[in-house]
Amino acid sequence: MTRLADAVTSVAFSPDGRTLATASTDGTVRLWDVVTGKVQVVLTGHTDVVQSVAFSPDGQTLATASDDGTVPLWDVATGQVRVALTGNTDAVESVAFSPDGRTLATASDDHTVRLWEVSTRRTRAIMTGHTDAVESVAFSPDGQTLATASADRTVQLRDVLFTRPLEAIQKICRTVNRDFTPDERRTYLPHDSGRVCPTSDGGS
Repeated sequence: MTRLADAVTSVAFSPDGRTLATASTDGTVRLWDVVTGKVQVVLTGHTDVVQSVAFSPDGQTLATASDDGTVPLWDVATGQVRVALTGNTDAVESVAFSPDGRTLATASDDHTVRLWEVSTRRTRAIMTGHTDAVESVAFSPDGQTLATASADRTVQLRDVLFTRPLEAIQKICRTVNRDFTPDERRTYLPHDSGRVCPTSDGGS
């Protein structure tokens, strides 16, 4: 492969092993043909260093994280941006797809980790708890746990499913084997008028 003009910050193989993505401090991402060693396409659009690249499990989408605070989702076949995920207030250091491809995790210098629903491009959860920049994220093989590494010198393991507010409340409700009272529902689920745990014995 050709020597690049600027430092390379991240690399990732496509699931089929035929393509290699490389991220650079010049703000570009290159997709390489592994067999020929030639660049297939140069992805441009970031305005600062690209810190991380990750392919979706089906290989059709590439997520890139940059110091410019954005996370574009690229169509690998066309080299075009499908959508740019925004919301972090500082640089984004790392991206990772869940094994089923439905969730994207992003780590940021703003001390947070965000979980995005890939289909809707919306933030599903914002994880807090680190006291310094979050440098890296990785899903467990079953997709239920997310590991986060931070400059605060800690590694945290997060329950991915439990980050969904409704599921968390349902789990609590099942534990006590009753539905929420009207007062509890107004406090914890002000926008939900239905039953929280329809399979519980109480709260009809």
